[in-house]
Amino acid sequence: MDKPKVTPKDFFLWVGAMVALYVSVFSLVSLLFDYINYAYPDVLNTYIDPYSSSMRYEIASLIVLFPVFMFLMRLIRGDIERDAMKKDIWVRRWVLFLTLFVAGATIVIDLIMLINTFLGGDLTTRFGLKVLVVFLIAGGGFLHFLADLRGYWAIYPKRAQMVGWGTGVLILVSVVAGFFIIGSPGQMRLFRFDDQKVNDLTMLQYQIVNYWQQKERLPLALSDLEDPISGFAVPTDPQTEGSYRYEKTGALSFKLCADFNADSREDSRARVVAVPIGVDGMVGKGLETEAWQHGVGETCFERTIDPERYPPFKKQ
Repeated sequence: MDKPKVTPKDFFLWVGAMVALYVSVFSLVSLLFDYINYAYPDVLNTYIDPYSSSMRYEIASLIVLFPVFMFLMRLIRGDIERDAMKKDIWVRRWVLFLTLFVAGATIVIDLIMLINTFLGGDLTTRFGLKVLVVFLIAGGGFLHFLADLRGYWAIYPKRAQMVGWGTGVLILVSVVAGFFIIGSPGQMRLFRFDDQKVNDLTMLQYQIVNYWQQKERLPLALSDLEDPISGFAVPTDPQTEGSYRYEKTGALSFKLCADFNADSREDSRARVVAVPIGVDGMVGKGLETEAWQHGVGETCFERTIDPERYPPFKKQ
């Protein structure tokens, strides 16, 4: 019997399907790891992505690539139904063996990395859940394609269909769950507005302290901070394009106000919060203040300069 020929269509269908599968599996595992890290935060992790960038990328990958994988596999199965010899082409065997190798290697590598982080003091619950995720997804994929290589799904097509539907439901639930954490695109934009406002207020605070050190008096208005030589221009609210509110409350005290969309203290995503920065580059040094925590609507931040920590500049 002649060996079945591999057409360009066969080659690219299988390669495309496997690339979509590998990226989808990697994205799903990473997404579930992010969910576990979110549910069981580690206080030793000092940085938390304020915009959940990794989750957004993983969700986007699943939304696009998993349907692509399902579509390509539908085309492949259709070709096999029309021509049974298609199941014996070399590209199919190579792809299935490669997938088994990748799944096995993924289990081994992930376990090494997880055990390494566990020995480094990672939380026991997080470690256990991540190991479970690796075994369920990578191990399940290994067993699925091993069964495919042995012709199990050809004998029991309805079971193969049930596995496909179950995988689709898992992907759907994982994607939908992400929106409860990162919020909708509209909410994300409002959070970004709030963070930009905090950054602007931090810069204004620095300029006000620097102004006092140069002139030994606080500015009467934000417009006094304008400097055509250095090129500094007072920023405006990026959302409303209005001015930020400034008020001199004493010889060494002032307050800055802005309107915010969300309560940062109730934001469970623990967004990165800007903190006061002095002219010497030290965070929060010399300013009697808490972090830039804010509520919904107008929030004012009262500041008092400590002359011992921020002495006036020496006159030349």
